[in-house]
Amino acid sequence: MSKGVLVNRLSGLYLGSGTCLESGIPSGIDQKVAATELDVRIETVLGDAQADPRHHGGPDRVLHHFPREHYGQYRRWDMMAQFKDAPAMGENISTVGLDENQVYIGDIIAIGDVELQVTQPRSPCFKLNHQFGHKEFAYAMQTSGLCGWFYRVLKPGHIFHDNGVSLIERRSDISVREAMAIYFASEFDASAYDRLASCEGLASSWVNSLQRRLATQKMEDWQMRLFGPQAD
Repeated sequence: MSKGVLVNRLSGLYLGSGTCLESGIPSGIDQKVAATELDVRIETVLGDAQADPRHHGGPDRVLHHFPREHYGQYRRWDMMAQFKDAPAMGENISTVGLDENQVYIGDIIAIGDVELQVTQPRSPCFKLNHQFGHKEFAYAMQTSGLCGWFYRVLKPGHIFHDNGVSLIERRSDISVREAMAIYFASEFDASAYDRLASCEGLASSWVNSLQRRLATQKMEDWQMRLFGPQAD
């Protein structure tokens, strides 16, 4: 994709400072509300909170972008116990017309006067199962790749609802969708791991995980992350 406008106008902006308990575990996924603007700092969005800083937030995951049309697909797959729409994924940015096949790891993105870098796909966890009332929602996200992506902040500023999304520079040849497929493939693939780990801009947690796999020649167990403490 050439440089230039990817989306003319955002569908929504969201933030939230509240948290709640999901099966006794703190979560902020269902606490986001619509906002007219986001005050984006280098490591945070003013007024936005993360209930679990170890697995969410931090400099590589300051903003979560989720395509709004994915809600419709999950509804068509009958993955929701009741109707839910943005920002039920806990996203900060919602758009229509931009997905994981069009956005690449390391992409430098401009939204308003803010410059961002794409760092990783969203890694689904069992909290999504509780959020949408389906015990395999997280697994469906992992296998489908309809996950959204995270940004680190290169240049802070303000994002407004009527801003567009533009690509400034492409830094890798691995899309968010391909990164998801490589990272969560069922078979060990050292060459694919090495290729993904070498992507400029990839989140440090993903780089570390891939390097650990290469060193140990083993993949981590995803059962707890996908299905929670009650998983067999």
